[in-house]
Amino acid sequence: MTSSSSIAVRELPLFPLPDLVLFPGRRLPLHVFEFRYRIMMNTILQGDRRFGVLMIDPATGQPAKVGCCAEIVHYQRLPDDRMKILTIGQQRFRVLDYVREKPYRVGLVEWIEDQPSQKDLYPLASEVDQLLRDVVHLSAKLTSQEIELPDSIPELPLELSYWVAGNLYGVASEQQSLLEMQDTAGRLEREVEILTSTRNHLAARTALKDVLE
Repeated sequence: MTSSSSIAVRELPLFPLPDLVLFPGRRLPLHVFEFRYRIMMNTILQGDRRFGVLMIDPATGQPAKVGCCAEIVHYQRLPDDRMKILTIGQQRFRVLDYVREKPYRVGLVEWIEDQPSQKDLYPLASEVDQLLRDVVHLSAKLTSQEIELPDSIPELPLELSYWVAGNLYGVASEQQSLLEMQDTAGRLEREVEILTSTRNHLAARTALKDVLE
């Protein structure tokens, strides 16, 4: 029996996607229509229903080295053998090598986790949570829409850091950087910077809107 601290290495089918970064605990719906990935899904469904999601780097066109394992929780077969699947993010991994390229990529991967933190992460997590609520409040005011945060926002610092990172939009390279971090405090601190910048920007726009109205 291996200890949980040992590095687990396994082969994992890989699904590279442009501008998409999956995080642990996040849901990812996919419409599978390419022939090679239909083969891949049919193979996975006969096994443990897991595959790796990697972001394709827009600059190089190559898949990132760090990704997140996705587990199929529901699937529906469509005409022409296309498939709709719903997955949920599991562990993060780093690609050590490619075992095979065809009909789809299979990588030799190792699981990665955040290093244990010596500091109390809850004050940081609380700051991120409050900034998130400020951003949503200002967004709602600016757009004159009801915007509510779900009740399911995690309270544990690690899970919250993944949740926030997974809900950032239009900044895939920033998300990839957050995914690759193995320091929960560092990830939360970066999210404080991002959310503070967003809040200040929205506050300025809201103030301007109030003046103009």
